[in-house]
Amino acid sequence: MYTPNAPPPPYYDNRGYQPDHNNIYVNQIPYNMNHAPYNVYASAPPPNHRVSPAPHYIPQVSPHQTVPANPPVKSSGLCSSGRKKCFCIAATICILLVIAVIAAVLIWYFIASCEKQCGTSKQCVKASQWCDGSSDCPNGEDESNCVRLYGDKFILQTYSPKKSAWMNVCFDDWNSNYGVATCQTIGYKTSSYYNTYLQTVTSDLTNFVSVNTSATFGKLYTSVRNRDYCPSGKVISLRCIDCGTSRKNLDSRIVGGTEAKSGDWPWQVSLQIGRTHVCGGSIITPNWIVTAAHCVEGNNAYAFQWNVAAGSINKAGTSSYLVERIISHPNYDKETKDNDIALMKLKSSIIFTADTIKPVCLPNAGMPWSDTQSCWISGWGYTYQGGSTSERLMAANVPLINSKTCNNPSVYNGAITSSMICAGFLSGGVDTCQGDSGGPLVTRTNSLWWLVGDTSWGTGCANRNKPGVYGNITVFLEWIYHQMQTY
Repeated sequence: MYTPNAPPPPYYDNRGYQPDHNNIYVNQIPYNMNHAPYNVYASAPPPNHRVSPAPHYIPQVSPHQTVPANPPVKSSGLCSSGRKKCFCIAATICILLVIAVIAAVLIWYFIASCEKQCGTSKQCVKASQWCDGSSDCPNGEDESNCVRLYGDKFILQTYSPKKSAWMNVCFDDWNSNYGVATCQTIGYKTSSYYNTYLQTVTSDLTNFVSVNTSATFGKLYTSVRNRDYCPSGKVISLRCIDCGTSRKNLDSRIVGGTEAKSGDWPWQVSLQIGRTHVCGGSIITPNWIVTAAHCVEGNNAYAFQWNVAAGSINKAGTSSYLVERIISHPNYDKETKDNDIALMKLKSSIIFTADTIKPVCLPNAGMPWSDTQSCWISGWGYTYQGGSTSERLMAANVPLINSKTCNNPSVYNGAITSSMICAGFLSGGVDTCQGDSGGPLVTRTNSLWWLVGDTSWGTGCANRNKPGVYGNITVFLEWIYHQMQTY
């Protein structure tokens, strides 16, 4: 945690793991590091394996160069005479107009007319082809994200290609078996299914769908019919997993880091190579962990070398799990830390407990985060200058900072992208640090804890005008669910 009376810390860049140099609330500043590109390996790592640090990103801009002007050249040839010169000018204008028209048509065809875009491939398909039961995208994204949960009440919605809109699912003709099948479609195992609740419709009493009982139930979005109203006045609230519950007492607000109590953050895990803590992570299902892509790049990309420790405020944990697969976001940029998220699939399912091992809730579409949303960070990273990772889990309360403020020249000067979210204090003093990378940024809404971000980077730790930067989980929802469906 931040210690006001401690001597000035060294300056370093909080972009990833350094050997036993990582975590929370240190008032420190950056040095540059190099790290290897991320690859997914199926075989053993090269010799001299080491944990790779992440670099301090400095954009390189080529300076302008002065080119001396050429002396005027006397015109000769086709356009040398006045009449030919006018003809030449007119012809040139016509050619430019034709090129402009062709360019406009191409732009309209490839951009303006692109009704729906296929995930990372960027291929365009018509809106009528989206969720029509036939795969038109290279990776099938048009048929993999047709059902979603909306808002903090988990309202079940399906996408209607006819209306190009998301429709609430009316309770009429519904039964719990549909809930189990729908959660499996989203990406959850049937064993994690929690419950179906009903929510009373309070507004927008038109545009619903309900299960078509005259046909065999397959996937929800191909087994519904449009309705102009919902006779019962109730829609489905679907809980695919019991998530986001904690023993944390929110009355204990803090300004620096404090030691966590058992059961405060039951989704927090320590990601280890051998017995060495490298990064943090968050449990989202019995088989999946969310962390940062920069934690698993280069020599750290081999799944077999990782161990996930869960269930304790100590790094050792009470339960240990091996990793089967590591999936880093395909658009992760190791220099800018854009799309800094990765998933770990475990070889065996995590056994949840009543208090100390539980999943955090993934945010649903339309979650109402405010610019100053109160959040919490946690991890085993640095707690003081020149030290090592903490033996006990630490946590701190931080507010979100809107991207416009975080992109100010005095803060991060435009480096914050839509895949990032800032949290902390511009005055400094509270922050994640080396060793916290990949760990959770969470908030409490509607009595549940939600995963807002994964710890990504920052300039130093707890420095003035340099708050922590996190992967924006809401932006990655479709990608996360697509991996859960695929693997």
